Amino acid sequence: MSVYQLFHRRSHTSPAKGSPAAQTSGVKHPHAQQLSAQQPQKEQCQCARPGCNSRRGGLRARTRRRVLTFIVLIVALIGAVVLSASIGQYEIAIPDVIRGFFSHFGIGGEPADANATQVLWKIRFPRIALGLLVGAALAVSGAIMQAIFSNPLAEPGIIGVSSGCAVGASIAIVVFPYALGGFAVPLAAFCSGLIASAAVYLLSRSGGRADVITLVLTGIAVTAVCSALTSIATYVAPTTARDQIVFWQMGSLNGASWAHVLTVAIITGIGLLGAISMAWKLDTLALGEKAAGHVGVSVHAVRVCAIGITALMTAAAVSYAGVIAFVGLIVPHVLRLLIGPMNKYLLPGALLGGALLITLSDLAARTVIPFADLPIGIFTALVGGPTFFILLRRGMRGMRRG
Repeated sequence: MSVYQLFHRRSHTSPAKGSPAAQTSGVKHPHAQQLSAQQPQKEQCQCARPGCNSRRGGLRARTRRRVLTFIVLIVALIGAVVLSASIGQYEIAIPDVIRGFFSHFGIGGEPADANATQVLWKIRFPRIALGLLVGAALAVSGAIMQAIFSNPLAEPGIIGVSSGCAVGASIAIVVFPYALGGFAVPLAAFCSGLIASAAVYLLSRSGGRADVITLVLTGIAVTAVCSALTSIATYVAPTTARDQIVFWQMGSLNGASWAHVLTVAIITGIGLLGAISMAWKLDTLALGEKAAGHVGVSVHAVRVCAIGITALMTAAAVSYAGVIAFVGLIVPHVLRLLIGPMNKYLLPGALLGGALLITLSDLAARTVIPFADLPIGIFTALVGGPTFFILLRRGMRGMRRG
């Protein structure tokens, strides 16, 4: 027998029955069972996959964050609506606001202030409702644009709809401002916005398709042309019309009525239903055009539908509220950081966030300077500009660490 075989045989031989090694291996510590009982047992995953427990913990944490975000948005929105209805040139107590709202439907008693119901339902509530619709339309449109372009910096104005609305509104203010009972200006703005969006899409087509880069560049070109036409209309307009054009381009909810609310609600409601129904298709675009095509999604059809929905909602919002910047850019971007990129959560979150931002901005526009109604676009830019800069710096730090 060789030396290697002898060593191999001894290393696999169990110790003798009476040897110390055998006695030591067979002896148990008297407190071993008690110690093992006191030691905490780790929860074992039934699927026995590595890292599964950590992934489940991450999903639970993200779900909790989503629920908390939606609760905060809903509570903040309700509070902002009640506060906006209460504060103004004519102060109304919050209990009277609540009683004035429910008494309109035959629930509860009348408010203590005899004029509260008239002020609320003829002035405050139409303005608040229009602001909610405008904010929701702009924010959801921004989320859709960011999804189809796979770029968090995209916004509804990238397809020329806002600048197109400005052209129609400017021409209508100069030529026929009071036609159709004052409905001519929003109608002209709505139609010109849709025409500008259609021009962007048609001019960017090549070989029956429109690439993302071509859409962006064509949108920049059409926006420049529309801005030039708006400047020409502003230059030739009389003094009163010129002031009205400039004020319209800053955005405002002044003069809102229930007829305006109904018109915007119908168009925005159709757009929101279409956007939510195609949320999962928008998610597949994040995988790339080829991957989305492999799972049965027609990228071209999704892009056309998304642009059409965005054009409808944005044109409806801008035609009655004017050009309001940063809502479609900042709100979806911030909510994507809070609740994740899945559009079935992001779109409802953007709806609430956009409505909240417009409501607070309109409240500030009516109350910062007494007896003055400032443009909403001033306050959305004051909020959106610094927020955008903070997000940009945060992204730059993340890139350096990566």
